Amino acid sequence: MTTISWLDLSWCLIPVVLVCIIYFYWQGKPQEVLMASARMVIQLVAVGYVLVSIFDNPSPWVSLMIVSVMMVVAAWIAIRPVRHQTGFLMPALMALTISVTFHMFITLALVLKAPSWYQPELLIPIAGMFFANTMNSISLAAERYQAEVNNHIDIESARLNAFHAAMIPQINGLLAVGLVALPGMMTGQILSGVSPLVAVRYQIMIMTMILGATGLGAAIMLWLISRKQLSNTKKAT
Repeated sequence: MTTISWLDLSWCLIPVVLVCIIYFYWQGKPQEVLMASARMVIQLVAVGYVLVSIFDNPSPWVSLMIVSVMMVVAAWIAIRPVRHQTGFLMPALMALTISVTFHMFITLALVLKAPSWYQPELLIPIAGMFFANTMNSISLAAERYQAEVNNHIDIESARLNAFHAAMIPQINGLLAVGLVALPGMMTGQILSGVSPLVAVRYQIMIMTMILGATGLGAAIMLWLISRKQLSNTKKAT
């Protein structure tokens, strides 16, 4: 596998500058791109050093603490579109916890047969993928559900419409994989020298687990929110 030097990595400034130029000429705010790019680099480098330390000294408590922080942050980001509304944070947190934990168990214990659940080189990156995708699914579901309710759609229909909207990216991803693009994990493995046929099996595992995690996560969050609103409606009548 080719090692990328920091000097070679400097060429990656070109697309950042390109987008900044577009922002500038269209009267946008290029500082947003610069700030986001700088944060991305700082955060990833910091995480890289942290992961090296964790991988060298694996601990169940450290792994559990990291996953817990990831879960709370993911829940907070997930409700961003409806942060002005109350009652979404705990359902989002519960949905993420139940859904990701269930699918992490399937992945680590049944598919990969990991010798220990807290192996950081397995737990952290896989949990990160599950949290990120489930977070986006919950975020889409929450935003669509609140929009439907605000438009006076009945709760059951609002829940179904929100679930459909939340699953669009995942369904599109399943339909496009292999024909439109190679997913990131598979591409990374192939670039690192892994056989494409082995990379395919890992990618199938990840995509099916993400499908389940996002679907279950969105469903749990919508069920909790709608159940509470249905209960309040019945009490009011």
